[in-house]
Amino acid sequence: MKITEYVEILAREGELLADAAEQAGTDTVVPSCPEWRVSDLLRHTGSVHRWAAGYVRDGLLERAPFPEPPELAGAELLSWFREGHAELVRTLTEAPAEVVCWTFLPTAPPSALAFWARRQAHETTVHRFDAEAARGVAFSPVAPEFAEDGVDELLSGFHARPSSRVRTEEPRVLRIRAADTGAVWTVRLSKEPAVTVRGDTGEEVHCSVAGEASWLYAALWNRLPLAGPGVRGDTSLARLWQETAGI
Repeated sequence: MKITEYVEILAREGELLADAAEQAGTDTVVPSCPEWRVSDLLRHTGSVHRWAAGYVRDGLLERAPFPEPPELAGAELLSWFREGHAELVRTLTEAPAEVVCWTFLPTAPPSALAFWARRQAHETTVHRFDAEAARGVAFSPVAPEFAEDGVDELLSGFHARPSSRVRTEEPRVLRIRAADTGAVWTVRLSKEPAVTVRGDTGEEVHCSVAGEASWLYAALWNRLPLAGPGVRGDTSLARLWQETAGI
């Protein structure tokens, strides 16, 4: 996907998040993040937006401290969130394509700007799911191409890191297939961080998960149950994912 596409998605998703949060009310519990209320969701995502913008705007080459959110509530908190989101969109839009700054996933797009545009588009989309969950409504649709990209970032990026807790005592293979886009991932699980390979490798599979890319995106990010007719074989691996894959 192009950087401009990520930024357009980020802009739209941030507005959807803010609107859903306002309609839900900042004191409402977020079912997909049971320890949070909507106010916590806004503080977290608003801080992430400012943190990300700082790397791109200032060309920071090392990890920076995560900013502390202000003790705001209600309309003031929503305004603070919207200001930070708008600043991030503006920063990514105006940044030079060759900007050099810190990034943090082992596999990433070809430039730092592409990394942060992609990462913040997905960060904001997943937390928009949380805001809609607080409202008690079904998630707004996600385009199949973007959903596929988000699954790939999760599998090949986040769960390739040493911090990933998705591990098994004995080697196991999980196959994930997006029915609408045709994308396939083979995920090798063991005592070490997962190793993900794009495509059907032909090796023995212990559990297969298939569905539309948008469902895979929400389920693998633990915003929907990873269950149903699309989950076949050793379903304990799907349960393991839901228990240990939280980012």
